[in-house]
Amino acid sequence: MLEKATFRTAIAGSLPKPAWLSETQKLWPQWKQDGAELAQAKLDATLIWIKAQEDAGLSTIGDGEQSRQHFVHGFLEQVDGIDFEHKVTMGIRDNRYDAQVPQVVSELKLKGRVHGSEARFLRAHTTRKIKFTMPGPMTIVDTVADRFYGDKVKMAYAFAELLNQEALALQAEGVDIIQFDEPAFNVYMKDAADWGVKALEIAARGLTCTTAVHICYGYGIKANNDWKETLGGEWRQYADVFPALAKSSIKQVSLECFHSHVPLDLIKLLEGKEVMVGVIDVASDTIETPEEIADTIGRALQFVRKDKLIACTNCGLAPMSREVAEKKLAALAQGAALAGVRYA
Repeated sequence: MLEKATFRTAIAGSLPKPAWLSETQKLWPQWKQDGAELAQAKLDATLIWIKAQEDAGLSTIGDGEQSRQHFVHGFLEQVDGIDFEHKVTMGIRDNRYDAQVPQVVSELKLKGRVHGSEARFLRAHTTRKIKFTMPGPMTIVDTVADRFYGDKVKMAYAFAELLNQEALALQAEGVDIIQFDEPAFNVYMKDAADWGVKALEIAARGLTCTTAVHICYGYGIKANNDWKETLGGEWRQYADVFPALAKSSIKQVSLECFHSHVPLDLIKLLEGKEVMVGVIDVASDTIETPEEIADTIGRALQFVRKDKLIACTNCGLAPMSREVAEKKLAALAQGAALAGVRYA
C-alpha cells in the first residue's frame, strides 16, 4: 500500500489507549498501573500503535501520545512552577467546557527532558518518518490557571521557550516532524493572529526539521460537537490566522475538512505551505470509505499542489474505541492510495 500511495499520510496526534493501560474513551483517562509497570505499559502501547500505523500503510508514524494522560498536561508534568496538587475547575476554549487544570504558581522551568524516552523509542522502532506532537503555547495558556504571570502573552512566551528547548532536543534524536497543537487558534482568532503565531515562532526557533501546526475544532466529545452546531453553515475561523501562518516559518498547517463546514478555498491563504488535509472525521464512529477520502483530497487539490498535500485525520482519535481507530487508519491509507491513482 505504502509504495503505491502518491499522497503522504499521517495522524494528527493521539490514538486510543488500550484498556489495560488506562480508562478508555475518555479525554483525561486514569492510568491502571503506576511506577515501573506504568512506564513499561506506556511503551508497550506505543509499540502496538506503531505496528498498527505501519500495517495500515501510513507514511508518517507517531507515538499516539500513549505516554500522556492528556495532550497538554503530558508536557506540563515535566515543568517546574506548576502545581498539579491543587487543581482548579476552569472554563477552557472560551468556556466551551470546564476542566480540572493545574495552576502556574512560579517561574516556569523544565525539570529535564520531557519526551526523550518516547521519542527515542519511536525512532528505534520504525524506519519511516516520525512525527512528534506537543501542545502549542497559546493552547497551554488556555489550559492552565495563571497565579503568577498575570499576563497571557508573557506566560505564552515563557511556555514557548520551554517548548523550544524540548523541540531542539527531539530534533537531535531524529524526529523528522515536530508538530505544535493549537486548537485555541480557532477560538481566540484575533489573538492567534496577533501574539499566538509569534509565540509559535519562538517554540519553533532554530529548528531545521519539518515544523507543523495542527489547528482543528477539537476532539469528538459532546462539548465540541455541540459548539460546532452553533457555528452556522460556513466555518471561516481559519481565515483569521492563516495569513499570519503563511508568513511564518512553520512548514505544515492542518485544517479540518471531512464532515465540516470549512470552505476549502481557505487553503489558498496558505500558499507555499504544506497542508494537512483532514479527511477522517473524529466525531463519528462511521468508517470513511476510500472513495469519500479520495473525494475530499480531490476537492482540496483545487487549492493546493499534490506534492504539498498530506492526508490526515481531522483531530486526534484518543476518545474513540481502539477498533474504530484501527479501521479509520486503514481507510486513511486506502483513500490516499485511491486518490494517488485517481489524480496521478
